[in-house]
Amino acid sequence: MSKLRPEYTVERLRERQKGKLPDLLGVHVLSVDQDTLVAELTVREEVLAPNGFLHAATVIGLADTACGYACLAHLPENARNFTTIELKSNFLGTATEGTIRAVAKGVHLGRSTQVWDATVTAPDGRTIALFRCTQMVLY
Repeated sequence: MSKLRPEYTVERLRERQKGKLPDLLGVHVLSVDQDTLVAELTVREEVLAPNGFLHAATVIGLADTACGYACLAHLPENARNFTTIELKSNFLGTATEGTIRAVAKGVHLGRSTQVWDATVTAPDGRTIALFRCTQMVLY
C-alpha cells in the first residue's frame, strides 16, 4: 500500500490547481491524510444546471479532483504521475446552495493501479453522490 507523500500538502495542491478546472469550479482542499482527502465546493449560480439544480458535472468535478489529488499524494515513491482509467457516479440527491463536501478514501493503493471512493455530501450532511475511480499509476 502506498504511503502519503509529505510533499503533497494542502498548500501545494491548491497551488497546482491555479488556472485549471478545479480552480474554475472552486474546489478547496481541506485536508490530506493517509488514505483520505477532504475537499469542498461552494455552490453558486455558475455551477448549476439550467434547471436550477446542481450540475452533475460539478459534483463529478469535485469528487474526481478529491480522488485525483489523493492518488497524487499517495503515488509509489518512483511513480511520476497517474491517469484516470475509469470512473462511476451514483447521484442520490442535490443541493442548490451552501457548500458540498467530498471525502475521498483509498480502497486499493497498488503499484500499478489505485482505486478511490468519494462520498459527496450536501450542506446538511445528506449523501448526494457516491463516486469511484480507478487510476493507472505512471512510471
